[in-house]
Amino acid sequence: MKKQKIKTVDDLSVAAIRANCIDMINKAKSGHPGAALSCAPMLYVLYKDFMKADPKNPNWIDRDRFVLSCGHASSLLYTVLHLCKFNISVDDLKQFRQYGSITPGHPEVGVTDGIDAGSGPLGQGIAEAVGLAMAETMLRAKYGNKIYDHYTYCMCGDGCLEEGISQEAITFAGLEHLNRLILLYDANDVTLDGPLAQSNKENTIERFLSAGWDVVYVKDGNNLKDIQKSIKKARKSISNPTLIIYKTIIGFGSANQGTHKVHGAPLGAEDGEKAKEFYGYVGHNQFELPQEVYKNFENSFYNRGQQAFAQHSLAMEELKKNDEKTYDEVVTFASNDVSKYLNKLNLKIDNLKVESTRNASHRILNYFHELLPNFVGGSADVAGSVKTELKNGITYSPEHREGTNINWGIREFLMQAASNGILLHGGLRTYTGSFFVFSDYAKSAIRMAALMKCPNLYLLSHDSVMVGEDGPTHQPIEHLAALRSIPNLLTFRPCDSRETYASYRIALEQVHTPSALILSRQDLPLLKNSSEYDDVKKGAYIVDKESLKVCKMVIIATGSEVSLAIEAKKALKEKGKGIRVVSMPCMELFDQQTKKYKDSIIGKDYTKRVSLEMASTFGWGKYAPNNIGYDHFGASAKAEDVVEHIGFGLDSIVKKIQDLLK
Repeated sequence: MKKQKIKTVDDLSVAAIRANCIDMINKAKSGHPGAALSCAPMLYVLYKDFMKADPKNPNWIDRDRFVLSCGHASSLLYTVLHLCKFNISVDDLKQFRQYGSITPGHPEVGVTDGIDAGSGPLGQGIAEAVGLAMAETMLRAKYGNKIYDHYTYCMCGDGCLEEGISQEAITFAGLEHLNRLILLYDANDVTLDGPLAQSNKENTIERFLSAGWDVVYVKDGNNLKDIQKSIKKARKSISNPTLIIYKTIIGFGSANQGTHKVHGAPLGAEDGEKAKEFYGYVGHNQFELPQEVYKNFENSFYNRGQQAFAQHSLAMEELKKNDEKTYDEVVTFASNDVSKYLNKLNLKIDNLKVESTRNASHRILNYFHELLPNFVGGSADVAGSVKTELKNGITYSPEHREGTNINWGIREFLMQAASNGILLHGGLRTYTGSFFVFSDYAKSAIRMAALMKCPNLYLLSHDSVMVGEDGPTHQPIEHLAALRSIPNLLTFRPCDSRETYASYRIALEQVHTPSALILSRQDLPLLKNSSEYDDVKKGAYIVDKESLKVCKMVIIATGSEVSLAIEAKKALKEKGKGIRVVSMPCMELFDQQTKKYKDSIIGKDYTKRVSLEMASTFGWGKYAPNNIGYDHFGASAKAEDVVEHIGFGLDSIVKKIQDLLK
């Protein structure tokens, strides 16, 4: 292959970007040069000629969104954002992958200006882009195209398209005709372990066409004019999302180009210098970017963004003048904050003395849907079972972009990752519904929500072996422990309808933290002293105080086991044992309280505590040395028979606690 010649400022810019990526990765002694070097031309053209954003206002609501699904190519994105005048300095580029830097190994939203979505777990970026594109259509329908009128771009690689979530996203995007979603595919035919052919031989074009996408093919991913033409064509689509396939060479310019050797290891000094010579980029020091390149981006991306922001600001001023209420909605909701729209008077739910928390959730969900003008969501084809259908909600579709009810289909992973995208966009609050046991399908996206500070609301029903006849495949055991182990996630397991309402309100008050509500299929009694807000916000509280002077044991329970604990207390009282019952709907909130409060609730004596939860005991040891739970898989039988079999009948629980008191 002939060496490149720099004839234009475009050539110089692409060469400089590639050279800087080599320098960043070499200095860090860590990184992924392969995709950064192959994708440089397409990202250059995208930002220079098309992307609409303003570095001075990086959170501008009407900017185009970009997701680097192949997040390991982050050095490329940081370099381009630096040239576009985002708040990333050359020193920041030099600190690539170093502790505390704003240029981490994979893009992290909230850490680096210009990053619209966290990415790296392959395939999730495509699903996040679907959510971003959906949000744009919903908000444009609600507020008009003077306020919301932009595109969503996503760059992916071969690995992204092998992940199963990519097919969920592709099918859904085609179904919903997200015509402003453009996927740039770096088709370099190499994965980490070797040639793509050893793991995939599908016809990508037919795959996307069959899902309702338009497809554009560019045979030379280095041809800047063809790249420009392809994006221009994709932007003109009036019905379908567009895939643009760029045939590229991984690690372009390296001695190991075209092979997996260049995927995830620095080129090194010698190969790096030879690659720069191959680009025609000579006579420059490391991390030296020519002024012509800076000027090139200033005259294109930067000026275009400044003009677009100024024009949009006029539209916002006009909206404020003509409709201050709507203007306030737009501005406030952009940050995902709905707190001032929540009714400070709690919803009264004392009319039903016995009710499953999934049924209570249904009433409460519809209450908040009426209260919040930006509340959208749906379930993974289990709305009737999880009780997430909206009584007054129109279904979102190409014909009804104003719809607030989303039919995600049997796609739990997509549902959660795309909801992350909706929240990353800003302007809408989301909820999703599924059986609790199938949170496993979506756990990676739930984890990303916590990392990206997306305040999604997960409604997860059928919370224990009380699922019954469906058997162990549908009975969650370890799932509570798994969710509770995720940082920055609130996991609520309410004991009755009051605690369910409280959990909703607390979850919706969050701006940077997702919340999971774990809901029962079986009916639960409305407890006399359960909390409808204040005590739930503290994570745990005394729901039934000891009636004898001396407290022999504190039972800490959650969900359906709180009423069981109260019944056990009554039986033990007859035996002269003083028992306190504590409801702990949210461990994470309780852990945030003062030691004084914690001691006042669960007692100072660690040895006089026992936990009671019909699930894995993993994690309960920090509260109590005695843990009554279930650390095995369940069984297929009537719910009451399963409960007796696993030792959660009242007599069994009373005996276990009595044995502890001996």
